[in-house]
Amino acid sequence: MTEELNHKRYSGKWIRLHDAGDFYSDAYLLAWMRIMKNSPRSRFYCYTKEISRFKRLVEPGAPENFLWCYSLGGREDHLIDTGTERHADVFPDVEALIIAGYSDQTESDLLSVLSESPLVGIPANRIPHLLKRQGQETFGSLQRARHEKLEAKRKRVSQAAGTTLP
Repeated sequence: MTEELNHKRYSGKWIRLHDAGDFYSDAYLLAWMRIMKNSPRSRFYCYTKEISRFKRLVEPGAPENFLWCYSLGGREDHLIDTGTERHADVFPDVEALIIAGYSDQTESDLLSVLSESPLVGIPANRIPHLLKRQGQETFGSLQRARHEKLEAKRKRVSQAAGTTLP
């Protein structure tokens, strides 16, 4: 991979890691970090829901040619400081993301990591069954609601069992 990425055709180019999927293990992420460090003429970016893994492995020593955008809608949303950390959320449409104060990255996916605003808005794909399920919510708000529901259930189960939550 490193040999390929050091070819002149990639010099100065931006390469998005993962069109779909994520950094599924520490070893896999560390392998990509080695590739990026050994491919200094190329630039890399990604979206990720692997917040704790990135905070532990990437943030302390990120390659200079690597930018990322945390992505709301995952189990680790609570680890993102949405007031200061770059993150993306999926909105029902462009109007909704603008009203929420997010910058629209529709023009170029690179705006997810290059725009001045750390608030990156992505309009939802116009897939009918997904639109129906999302409604007027964002991926982040749907995940928060799911998290709150699971926490309430966990609390009820714990109370019924006579144990206390940590």
